[in-house]
Amino acid sequence: MIIPHLLLNTAILQNLIEDFVSRDGTDNGDDTPLSVRVERVKYALERKQAFIVYDQKSEACSLLLKQDIPQEWLDEL
Repeated sequence: MIIPHLLLNTAILQNLIEDFVSRDGTDNGDDTPLSVRVERVKYALERKQAFIVYDQKSEACSLLLKQDIPQEWLDEL
C-alpha cells in the first residue's frame, strides 16, 4: 500500500526518512551528510520519483523508487 507523504505530519516524515537513509547498507560508503540524504529523499517524494510503501504483513514502512513499485499500485493514486 502506498502512503502519500503529504498525509504524514512533518516530524513523522522526517523520522521515517532519517531511519531509511541511516539503515545499514544504504550509504554504500557514501560520506554525504545525513541532512543532505534526507533532502534528496524529500525531493524524490515531492517529484513522485519515490514513494512510501507500507507492508501490512510485516507492518513496516519502506521507501521505494517508482520503477520498483507495481504499476497497479501507482494507478490507484
